[in-house]
Amino acid sequence: MTDDLKPDLPPHPALTALRTHRNFYGRVHGKTLRPTQRDYLAKDLSALRLRNVAFDENPERETIDLGDLPGEGPIWLEIGFGGGEHLAHMAGRYPDVRLIGCEPFVNGVAMLLGLLRRNPVQNTRLHPGDARDLFDVLPDACLDKVFLNYPDPWPKARHHRRRFVTPGHLVPLHRVTKPGAELRVATDIPDYARQTLEEVPAAGFELVSDSMTAWDDWFSTRYEQKALREGRVPQYMTFRRV
Repeated sequence: MTDDLKPDLPPHPALTALRTHRNFYGRVHGKTLRPTQRDYLAKDLSALRLRNVAFDENPERETIDLGDLPGEGPIWLEIGFGGGEHLAHMAGRYPDVRLIGCEPFVNGVAMLLGLLRRNPVQNTRLHPGDARDLFDVLPDACLDKVFLNYPDPWPKARHHRRRFVTPGHLVPLHRVTKPGAELRVATDIPDYARQTLEEVPAAGFELVSDSMTAWDDWFSTRYEQKALREGRVPQYMTFRRV
């Protein structure tokens, strides 16, 4: 991704976290941000953003101190939180858990900030950028649970290497999860599920369950509702880090 961010992004220092020195595939910006969304980014993101994840702030890629997270509970990570519905739901349902949300799509970040402004929580921090940049600086074995909900399917075969469920993502994810940590993956794309069931165990996560029934605390997102309307069947996979 280049440094020339879309012109309607507010000029706010917190958005430097969107810069990465890696090849990044996928959108970082969608429809023009509404004035209220600009306001969320300008006023709310700085207080919620994890520091020293962006290359500009931490070029040496030194490990960050998660003691700065509010509370003392287990640490959960949602990778690619989309519009933030699931993350906001989990933060409210589990106030003693410390939640990190990672999302490079600016519009999604703004949507989550809107949810959190209307329903404030104290246990959430955000990285508005590439998950691999976050993996660089997380301590070993720090995560107790990880969510990967409806990741970008990259449907063309030549793009399957861009999917999250590939070694470039899963190997560092294994490093930063605790032994016994839970990894949940939800998708409505059969081929993505196939690749998940092949690649994730190979990276050191054993399959616990593979079901068409969601978890008891699941919150259905707009992406899932679209899949259901279009006749696609969601699949919910649970793994445990070994």
